[in-house]
Amino acid sequence: MNNTSALSAFIDRLVDLIIQPIIVLVVTAGVALFIWNVVVLIANPGDAKKRADATRYLLWGVVGIFIMVAAIGILQLVAGSFSIPVPLR
Repeated sequence: MNNTSALSAFIDRLVDLIIQPIIVLVVTAGVALFIWNVVVLIANPGDAKKRADATRYLLWGVVGIFIMVAAIGILQLVAGSFSIPVPLR
């Protein structure tokens, strides 16, 4: 096994065992918090403060989810530029 295939195998295992689960966990947490704030927004039609807070969290939730998805795309773009397969699913 040469150095290139050893490095590729190491990166594959690193992505499968560490990076992939972390990305899934962070994106799942972001979506769950977004959904929770939608529930808070709908459940409090008369409380202006809770609605304002939920609206602010929803805005930042959309920004956060966009950044996470963009980071995955950038990672795949950079890895593809160096011909390193990144099996992000």
